[in-house]
Amino acid sequence: MTYYYKLGEVPQKRHVQFRQGDGSLYHEEVMGIHGFAGIQSILYHIYPPTAVRRIETGLSTGIEYLDGHPLKHRHLKSAPLPEGGDAVDGRVPLMGNNDVVLYVARPNKAMDYWYKFAHGDDVLFIHDGTGVLESQFGLLPYRPGDYLVIPTGVIWRLLPDEGVSQRMLVVESYGHVTPPKRYINNYGQFLEHSPYCERDIRTPERLVTHNEKGEFEIRVKARNLITRFIYDHHPLDVVGWDGHLWPFAFNIEDFEPITGRIHQPPPVHQTFDGPGYVLCSFVPRLFDYHPQAIPAPYNHSNVDSDEVLYYVEGNFMSRKGIERASLTIHPNGIPHGPHPGTYEGSIGKKETHELAVMVDTFAPLKLTKQALEMEDTQYAYSWIED
Repeated sequence: MTYYYKLGEVPQKRHVQFRQGDGSLYHEEVMGIHGFAGIQSILYHIYPPTAVRRIETGLSTGIEYLDGHPLKHRHLKSAPLPEGGDAVDGRVPLMGNNDVVLYVARPNKAMDYWYKFAHGDDVLFIHDGTGVLESQFGLLPYRPGDYLVIPTGVIWRLLPDEGVSQRMLVVESYGHVTPPKRYINNYGQFLEHSPYCERDIRTPERLVTHNEKGEFEIRVKARNLITRFIYDHHPLDVVGWDGHLWPFAFNIEDFEPITGRIHQPPPVHQTFDGPGYVLCSFVPRLFDYHPQAIPAPYNHSNVDSDEVLYYVEGNFMSRKGIERASLTIHPNGIPHGPHPGTYEGSIGKKETHELAVMVDTFAPLKLTKQALEMEDTQYAYSWIED
């Protein structure tokens, strides 16, 4: 849950006159979710945010999913993905359903337009790279390990630092991304048992107001199309804003793991709640400390969900043959568990230094052609002992 924050200049009251130096009014914009019943922010523009010079329909964004692929565990190797494109047009779709789409990307250039997804929130997990997320809410620097959570309605572009290699996992949500409800009290504050809190959430740092005229492009993804809106003024003309809705960064290294005497179930790693899925963080932590504990996860059947793990750093103690930027997919309908030797081999170990991001969906994921091009086809047979 984001908290109240303010940048720039705003009037004392909402919905009252707020005038520019020449006596004209600033243009107020209320941006909120769930109608007028959810969180919102109010922004003040030099120009009306509705002043569009030209509208051009772009290409279809429909993703081609494969039908009829067999039910099996899969391992996708995204590490060799070549650099190319920007943080939006360089995305490679791997899998999705009506709730969420997962992409990988290795952008090697800055976006020369702004973008927003009209049907939900974007989460960019920054595996490699540094730079700035620019939006009408200000500048938000990013670094490796950051989750950049971008609410729907935010106009943004990613500006990578020049010469710095970039790699990211993109989670495109058809709905809103929030902390789990069990982490929040009735007043909207993080509870003491939450693995992170307000101090760990980074806000946009600096508001830069633009007053340029010309032609400026915003691409809006909606209804399986990207529509190009050409404005006659710079879209980031905000002089001030306040409220609870804004893009933020949270670094995976600030997630405090929950441990116990015996093996803890995956929900202890949950970081965000999404529409029809959960997003979890596996971080360095002490292993279970019961004298007879088995730190490796037990075999389990995903009765109601597909499990996707994106491997970031370290050695994942229950898996063999996994490399940096690998993705494993363990679909519902068949059990999965630790690879041979890792279950017994984990006994007596005290800690792990792994980093991984997990997405568990409650509806089956469909795969793309691009995903199968990355597949290690022998992974499904890796539970057979040699």
